[in-house]
Amino acid sequence: MPQLTLTTLPDIPLVMRGDDLAALILRGLYGARLELQNGDVLVLAQKIVSKAEGRMVRLSEVTPSPQAYELARQSGKDARFCQVVLWDTREIVRVREGLIIVETTQGWVCANAGIDRSNVAPHDANEWVLRLPADADRSARELRERLRALTEREIGIVINDSHGRAWRNGAVGVAIGVAGLPGVEDLRGKADLFGYQLQVTTIGLADQIASAASLLQGQADEGCPIVHVRGAPFTPCAGSAQEIARTKAQDLFR
Repeated sequence: MPQLTLTTLPDIPLVMRGDDLAALILRGLYGARLELQNGDVLVLAQKIVSKAEGRMVRLSEVTPSPQAYELARQSGKDARFCQVVLWDTREIVRVREGLIIVETTQGWVCANAGIDRSNVAPHDANEWVLRLPADADRSARELRERLRALTEREIGIVINDSHGRAWRNGAVGVAIGVAGLPGVEDLRGKADLFGYQLQVTTIGLADQIASAASLLQGQADEGCPIVHVRGAPFTPCAGSAQEIARTKAQDLFR
C-alpha cells in the first residue's frame, strides 16, 4: 500500500546570513537517523532560505517613497514596511485597512508581497522584516545540486511559505520554489477507475507536499523549518514553482 512519511529534522539552529543550508540538512538527517534515498523530498520553510540569502531588512534604514506613504495611508501600515512591499511588487491588486494584496515580482498573488515580521528576529528597537528569496526556484535548484554532489542522491526540493486563500479562511503551506519534481502534475489523458479518460485534471503536487510539511513546521515557536518527505508519488523532472502561478490572462477574478 502507498505510504507517505514526513519527519522534521531536529536541532536546526537559528539560520543566519551565509549559513550553509546543505550542511544543516545533512546534520539534521543524521540526528533523525535518516539517510537520503532517491525520490525523497526535502521541504524548507521560506524563512530560513531568505535568512541564509541575506533578505532581512531593518526598517530604520528604509526611506519611504511618496507611493509608500500613500499605500500606508490606505492600509494603515507603517510607510517603511509599505516601501519594502513595493520593492517586491509587480502590481497592487487590492488595498484596504490592514491588508495589502499584490502580485509579487515572482508572480505570486499574496498579502504584503510575502514580507513577514514573525520569526524573523527578536522584537527590540531594531525592527526587522524578511523578504522572499529573490528567485526561490533558483535557490531550490542550487540546494538540490549541492546535495546531489554531497550524497549522490536524486531528490526533490520544495521551498514553502504560508499564504491565505481567496474564498477560504486560514493560511496553508504553498510551494514558492521547486526543483526535481513537478510543480503541477498533468493527469490529462490518464484513465480513472472506470476507464474514463481524464480531460482537465491537473494536480498541484508541489503545493500538496508543501502543505503537508507545513503541518509539522508550524507557524509559531515550533522551530521545525525542514521536513524530510518519503513516499511522495512523482516522476522526477527539473520542475519549477512557476508552473503553479496562474497568468493574469487566465485569472478570471482580476
